[in-house]
Amino acid sequence: MRALTIAREFSTARSLIYAPKQFSQQLQQQSKATEATFVPFSQLQQQRKLLESELITILDGCNDLHQIKQVHARILYNGLDQCCYVLTKLIRMLAKFNVPMETYPRLVFDQVRYRNPFLWTSLIRGYLLQGSLRESIVLYGSMRKEGIDPVSFTFSALFKACSEVLDVSLGRQIHAHIILVGGFTSDLYVGNTLIDMYVKCGCLGCGRKVLDEMPDKDVISWTTLIVGYAKGGDMESAAALFDGLPLKDMVAWTAMVTGYAQNAKPGEAIQYFERMQNAGIETDEVTLVGVISACAQLGAVKYANWVCHIAERSGFINNVVVGSALIDMYSKCGIVGDAYRVFEGMKERNVYSYSSMIVGFAMHGQGHAALKLFHEMAETDIRPNRVTFVGVLTACSHMGLVEQGRQLFASMEKCYGVAPVADHYACMIDILGRAGRLEESLELAQTMPVDPHAGVWGALLGACHIHGNPDIAQIAASHLFELEPDGIGNYIVLSNIYALAGRWDDVSRVRKLMKRKGLKKNPGYSWVEGKNGVIHEFVANDLTHSKSSEIRRVLEDILDRLKARGYQPNLSSVPRDVSDEEKKHILMTHSEKLALAFAVLTTSVASTIRIMKNLRICEDCHLFMCGASQIIEREIVVRDNMRFHHFRDGKCSCGNFW
Repeated sequence: MRALTIAREFSTARSLIYAPKQFSQQLQQQSKATEATFVPFSQLQQQRKLLESELITILDGCNDLHQIKQVHARILYNGLDQCCYVLTKLIRMLAKFNVPMETYPRLVFDQVRYRNPFLWTSLIRGYLLQGSLRESIVLYGSMRKEGIDPVSFTFSALFKACSEVLDVSLGRQIHAHIILVGGFTSDLYVGNTLIDMYVKCGCLGCGRKVLDEMPDKDVISWTTLIVGYAKGGDMESAAALFDGLPLKDMVAWTAMVTGYAQNAKPGEAIQYFERMQNAGIETDEVTLVGVISACAQLGAVKYANWVCHIAERSGFINNVVVGSALIDMYSKCGIVGDAYRVFEGMKERNVYSYSSMIVGFAMHGQGHAALKLFHEMAETDIRPNRVTFVGVLTACSHMGLVEQGRQLFASMEKCYGVAPVADHYACMIDILGRAGRLEESLELAQTMPVDPHAGVWGALLGACHIHGNPDIAQIAASHLFELEPDGIGNYIVLSNIYALAGRWDDVSRVRKLMKRKGLKKNPGYSWVEGKNGVIHEFVANDLTHSKSSEIRRVLEDILDRLKARGYQPNLSSVPRDVSDEEKKHILMTHSEKLALAFAVLTTSVASTIRIMKNLRICEDCHLFMCGASQIIEREIVVRDNMRFHHFRDGKCSCGNFW
């Protein structure tokens, strides 16, 4: 190689560069011997720099420790054992290949007589990369004692380490030291890593103060804090900061889109994505996954098709991550057929795409399709993971496939090497509980080898609600009250179970407990997609909609026609000690019924009605939707917080097993 040829030709000169007096004496001797061999000092310097640069390049291309040692030998051979420039790179490469810093790298460092700040920083950074924060701080102290001034990379490395271990106290001390040292408070790179440290440690106020005091900012400065606000759920502050951003790049836009999506504000996420599109900002995989998640939460078909078209146009439709997200989106929008179309069209599939499709089938009650796809997956090289088994076990639960669920659960670790965790035990308890095997479910919850979480006891409590068992419900609820003391849903379910059993004293006791804790019931609400993709939301017992009078007339008409066919309201769906007439009024103003009537009024007679609901659909509304689908001769799809129900010709896809 050229670098090694140069090394051999100028080895003597390289060693003399570091000792000017010796070099001058030898140069005079060489000059006296023969003027023809004289090489100017400036030329030697240029050749030395060339050699250093080529050695740096060679180090960059090293693939293992053996190659690094060979280059190190060349460094020694050419007299560069004191060259901080080359040795800094050597130490960084040793750290990259996880060579313990206290061994080989420290030996290289200790043999250098005059160390510059970059060499010090390379060793400090190496210790930090290997998790030795304390040793790196000691090194920094030694560096200052020797009178070596730090560089920006020194502080940025220290701040990154503080953010990794969430040590904001140490970070504050280093921040204070920066102010005392001076010269770095205006450094953009240091400022950005300082903001990042405060954000990751949860001190957003300090991060904002650093940003406000920075004389120069770039988009990273702003975006880091925007992401911090978004993760903390403060989208108002994130939006205010975003609006003040002079230059909004793709990363900043993506932070807003994903931030709103992660904070369950899908409408705002879609609005920002539309603004991003209108501004001509390029879309990447992360942005698309964020807006796809928002569309999945909203459940609006118009937006689902829109974002799918953008994915196709942007060339991401064959991206396995985007494809998996699209499968999940279409499934949650109630069109599992389109989800499967995306799955079939994927050129590459992985465990996430298979798992998304299996979960999609499960939430739509297509248990046999989920099982079939799972067995197809088992015949490929793709191994199922924990999520895959949660999906296929959920499918068994929603279809009452008890034995199939048992077999799959038993095969997890034995056949696929996936150790069951609490989520899988929750699925098994749900399978047994829905099938009425409450005692067996309780025994499994009490004897499972891992600590049961809220999902385990919640599944048992839900099964007790289905089968009306207040005694086991009380056991499950007692555990839930410890694990989730402020989980309002657990108190409500237990209260409803007592009400169905006519145990009104227990109902009163639970409600007093809720009142003492200051817990308030979340109102039931539903939303439906109207014309032009506009989302209309309805709250239970709220008749303030602009079309309320027409909605009431439609409901009364459907109700009259249902009664003519023998429908009787399921009054047990109102767990209150009130009159039957009041119960009937409450049932008729449930949010999903209001949404249904609005959809009948405003959508085409041939279209499917899709209703999304934040709570579990009650027994009466389920019965009502079955009959309504036959009367209006349209398919009605309802997504509650558990699964999808497809009502068609007077029947539901769940087969009344949910």
